Amino acid sequence: MQIWTGKSYPLGATFDGSGTNFALFSEVAERVELCLVEADGSERCLEITEVDAYVWHVYLPAVQPGQRYGYRVHGPYDPAGGHRCDPSKLLLDPYAKAIAGMASNHPSLYSYDFEDPEQRNTENSAEHTMHSVVVSPFFDWGNDHPPAHEYHDTVIYEAHVKGLTMLHPDIDDSIRGTYVAMGHPAIIEHLTELGVTAIELMPVHQFVQDGHLVEKDLRNYWGYNTIGFFAPHNEYAYTGDTGQQVQEFKQMVKNLHEADIEVILDVVYNHTAEGNEKGPTLCFRGIDNAAYYRLVDDDKAHYYDTTGTGNSLLMRTPHVLQLIMDSLRYWVTEMHVDGFRFDLASTLARELHEVDRLSSFFDIIQQDPVISQVKLIAEPWDLGEGGYQVGGFPPLWSEWNGDYRDTVRDFHRSEPGVIGDFTSRLAGSSDLYQHTGRTPIASINFVTAHDGFTMRDLVSYNERHNEANGEDGNDGESHNRSWNSGVEGPSDDPQVEALRLRRAKNLMATLLVSQGVPMILHGDEMGRTQGGNNNTYCQDNEISWMNWELDVNQMEMLWFTQQMIALRREHPIFRRRRFLQGVVRDDADSSLPDVEWLGTDGAPMTTEDWESAQNKCLTMFLNGSSIPEPNLRGERIVDDSALIMFNASGNDVDFTLPPTDHGESWTITLGTGDSADIGTELAGGETISRHGHSLLVLMRPPMETGTATGPASRAADELAAATDHDQPARA
Repeated sequence: MQIWTGKSYPLGATFDGSGTNFALFSEVAERVELCLVEADGSERCLEITEVDAYVWHVYLPAVQPGQRYGYRVHGPYDPAGGHRCDPSKLLLDPYAKAIAGMASNHPSLYSYDFEDPEQRNTENSAEHTMHSVVVSPFFDWGNDHPPAHEYHDTVIYEAHVKGLTMLHPDIDDSIRGTYVAMGHPAIIEHLTELGVTAIELMPVHQFVQDGHLVEKDLRNYWGYNTIGFFAPHNEYAYTGDTGQQVQEFKQMVKNLHEADIEVILDVVYNHTAEGNEKGPTLCFRGIDNAAYYRLVDDDKAHYYDTTGTGNSLLMRTPHVLQLIMDSLRYWVTEMHVDGFRFDLASTLARELHEVDRLSSFFDIIQQDPVISQVKLIAEPWDLGEGGYQVGGFPPLWSEWNGDYRDTVRDFHRSEPGVIGDFTSRLAGSSDLYQHTGRTPIASINFVTAHDGFTMRDLVSYNERHNEANGEDGNDGESHNRSWNSGVEGPSDDPQVEALRLRRAKNLMATLLVSQGVPMILHGDEMGRTQGGNNNTYCQDNEISWMNWELDVNQMEMLWFTQQMIALRREHPIFRRRRFLQGVVRDDADSSLPDVEWLGTDGAPMTTEDWESAQNKCLTMFLNGSSIPEPNLRGERIVDDSALIMFNASGNDVDFTLPPTDHGESWTITLGTGDSADIGTELAGGETISRHGHSLLVLMRPPMETGTATGPASRAADELAAATDHDQPARA
């Protein structure tokens, strides 16, 4: 075999159409061997002699895509000093574009003896670990391009590759649970008919099956246990794991883009699957432990952990920052994804102990010409001290708004004293984001997510029911802000079932009329249940998978969600670029405020209304003639106006529409509970009775005309807005 010098950049294995360049960073290494793994498991190990700036590199003209490989790194094994090099362990390439196989829980993966942890274990791990794979970078993208969805027009759908597709009756059994299934016409048809604009995939970076779960006959379903930040997870591949997963992932993205659906990845850069000092040696630990991981300052044998998983990446070293940025850039430029949701993002901002808005991680993202232009969403908390940082991220970022989730849940389960916070969340949470110069798109609004109850379970259970997880039902969140509607779990009482459906619709409708960016958990649109399990991280089975066989109530929920998304799409008042101000705007063709909060008597809420802990009813007036953002032609958009009546009490309540200065007549557009039929017109000042736990949306056309555009030209304006830029609003 010919062996050439090669180059130190780029890191990883790079096939150039002829041969492959290998480059690996390790500052602590004394020797590095590149081991080529054959189909029978045998190895051919080549010592790498070239090293520049701690990057070990070699070029092999004979190596082609599909070749499996790994590294053996010789260097100090000194846990007390933070070093854990171990050449008996065949190591993954941190930059591997594909990974073959799955690590077992075999003792050879560990550098210590289970019976006596102080003793070294030098058993060869090659037969029990995973292998890096050389891949071909070539793929026919055709005319693929990112969907042109403005952020404020986005509706996100959080989904799991396997969970969404595993039981779909129109997908062949052999491809269910794969990237091929995710790009299948049946899935794309569901997403387009639903009306979502972006799918946020739960982790698809290569992850590891946890040993303790395998021993219980369970599996890591969620995937928050990453070992390969460049490699699509191989268990979601249909045709093989020696590079086929890369091609299949690209085709999935291409198919979704053709349907005008963006692809956002849930990424886990805060920790790796190697865990704490008792974990396996699979990759980073054996390459350069002290460079990749954050160690306890006065005890380098242990790991500083703010993630609850055993380790945290060391965010103040340039090589960790380079790894993350190279990974992000690869997924955008080579895999064509459109954005990222960062798991436990507060950990990424910890350079020392505190979360720092000015950390190197944020700086390097801000200046990057590629990553700064895609959607960036933070899960703005971790498990460390001071880790809850909702509202604390820099202007470029959007955040999962945990305050929105908690407040909306409390309001719709009739908790007292919530109405003030509830209106703040409806209006885009300016109290959290405006002080840093951000706009409503900073708030990713959600009521449910993968972690916790589904929306159906939120209205069906008071308590978690996690017995299947094997932890005596003690895992998962115990404070769910849920209410079972009178009966715990399944019920054949039609009144209970009707109340649950109405309450689920209320939650979905609230999400879709709120300013900000809505995120829907997959299956909530059709009443998916997990049987009260609020921590399905290890349930890779029917508990978590979406059941596509729907009953009457589930069909009703699906129809209602489709209608609510369509309503949001058709009316800019529900997805404004700037925060509502509650004032009469100078630039509006209206003498009414842009938003008004009304009592059940149709008049503006009084101080007593705001301060009453028992007040659980209000009407939100949104003025469609007071939208300051112009389109490309400089014409200000005018939309219909809306009244949204919320009755979160358990009683029937009479609501009076505002006087005729707000509108001569209003049309019932959508609602929950028994009410007048859709399309019924109500006069200004008229009174209507609303059932307990119900919601009603009424619309009216613009009252004024002027230089602004009206509904007739809205479609053209929406098309023009694809390249529009935000304009400053005048108060």
